[in-house]
Amino acid sequence: MFVSDFRKEFYEVVHSQRVLLFVASDVDALCACKILQALFQCDHVQYTLVPVSGWQELETAFLEHKEQFHYFILINCGANVDLLDILQPDEDTIFFVCDTHRPVNVVNVYNDTQIKLLIKQDDDLEVPAYEDIFRDEEEDEEHLGNDSDGSEPSEKRTRLEEEIVERTMRRRQRREWEARSGSGSEPVAAALEKSSRLFPGPMSDRTAPRSPRRDILFDYEQYEYHGTSSAMVMFELAWMLSKDLNDMLWWAIVGLTDQWVQDKITQMKYVTDVGVLQRHVSRHNHRNEDEENTLSVDCTRISFEYDLRLALYQHWSLHDSLCNTSYTAARFKLWSVHGQKRLQEFLADMGLPLKQVKQKFQAMDISLKENLREMIEESANKFGMKDMRVQTFSIHFGFKHKFLASDVVFATMSLMESPEKDGSGTDHFIQALDSLSRSNLDKLYHGLELAKKQLRATQQTIASCLCTNLVISQGPFLYCSLMEGTPDVMLFSRPASLSLLSKHLLKSFVCSTKNRRCKLLPLVMAAPLSVEHGTVTVVGIPPETDSSDRKNFFGRAFEKAAESTSSRMLHNHFDLSVIELKAEDRSKFLDALISLLS
Repeated sequence: MFVSDFRKEFYEVVHSQRVLLFVASDVDALCACKILQALFQCDHVQYTLVPVSGWQELETAFLEHKEQFHYFILINCGANVDLLDILQPDEDTIFFVCDTHRPVNVVNVYNDTQIKLLIKQDDDLEVPAYEDIFRDEEEDEEHLGNDSDGSEPSEKRTRLEEEIVERTMRRRQRREWEARSGSGSEPVAAALEKSSRLFPGPMSDRTAPRSPRRDILFDYEQYEYHGTSSAMVMFELAWMLSKDLNDMLWWAIVGLTDQWVQDKITQMKYVTDVGVLQRHVSRHNHRNEDEENTLSVDCTRISFEYDLRLALYQHWSLHDSLCNTSYTAARFKLWSVHGQKRLQEFLADMGLPLKQVKQKFQAMDISLKENLREMIEESANKFGMKDMRVQTFSIHFGFKHKFLASDVVFATMSLMESPEKDGSGTDHFIQALDSLSRSNLDKLYHGLELAKKQLRATQQTIASCLCTNLVISQGPFLYCSLMEGTPDVMLFSRPASLSLLSKHLLKSFVCSTKNRRCKLLPLVMAAPLSVEHGTVTVVGIPPETDSSDRKNFFGRAFEKAAESTSSRMLHNHFDLSVIELKAEDRSKFLDALISLLS
């Protein structure tokens, strides 16, 4: 059920308990985790933190810890599936779920006892009414025959509880039967069976007759999208408790910026949430403008800025940033000779010497830097780039250290998805988490260097895909596959990196193609995951249009295509539009996807 009073129904409940935090591997989740950690440290709440990158890790970690904890907090995981069915918890176990993934599973919404959703209800959730979902087929017929004979809400609640118990019992019986039979099935088969459990619904039962209940569920569940940043939700909790600090506000800003950088929310949603945070920034940082009560220069200062849409430009050279930012690279078409000429013309129009443009931004002449934003925006307008500046925030640590929110997002993401072999996924998670603290600026600067490599590799891969015509139209969607042996291919084996590459590739393709129909198509992209196991990561990206609502239909479509062809697929990632697939099943999976979407 939705928690209406976060202070009473959540924080005061866990305040005196030992709790376990399950945190997904994305920047917004890390920021929400940092805010919650700071609150717990204020009130001496005992907690254990466990990073989880997918459903298998979540299930394994829960089995390891379920005897020691009764209260579990899930950040950016768990809202969009039936948690009780997956984790099989004891009846006294309570889950608090703060998750941006939508749509929220209806069983989670209407479970009053064990699932507590820390989700803003002013988001456009569109949850179906209880009476429309938890109604038996026989009752549907009775409703059609006799509308006046309605059931009491309490009876419907009982039916929901019975349905959950029955499903749980069936699952336990199946486990016991498998244990007795001792069938040594392959890990892939077990994973697929687990995957089919994660996503029950109207698409998984092809033989079942259509009913109003199924139609309602299908309409509700067919698109995947994202709601308000979890970091913002946690910051609002801190504000309610009067414990919000500048550091917490900065983490909320970074969480929101992560959603914008990864195209998870619409521009309208981003601007609205920036307005909310801007009021908090003014409240916390007003003393910077007060000459009598000014703060020390060593203090943290956050300011709202209307800054350039260039990745890491204050920590790079302006030329490198222009070449490796998705927005400018796509508009200039930098993978072509003509695009390189247009970039030179752009720099000439601004009147900036190449020597200045190609050296580090910090070493540029102060006279040039003072009016740089206005100069770039004016020239960008002439070259058709109307959105060269964007609303954002920056943070200052004394005189020397200044970061834009997007700088921190790129650095933290690169640390978390680092391909370096010197540590496990948990080590990378902890390093990324530490980089968000102002006491660990060396880790943040290391993350910025990794981010530069990632951005360069992304643009080089995009140029390679477009110049060799690897993006092909399959009818209802575009398809691109990265081959084993492609330079930097291992940088894109992780889901977030591959998703970002796919979105940037689609933007660049839309700018380069003259085919109007192709401009409106979504993209499916595959990259090698494990040569040893013969698996690939596949992601689906919605069409790139100005009016795009960022809703993604590929999660259910992937599930249906794999089911109809018996492809060995694993839905292990928290985003339903990211799957793992056996490489030899790829062709039949794609054929089924084409016929399904045609």
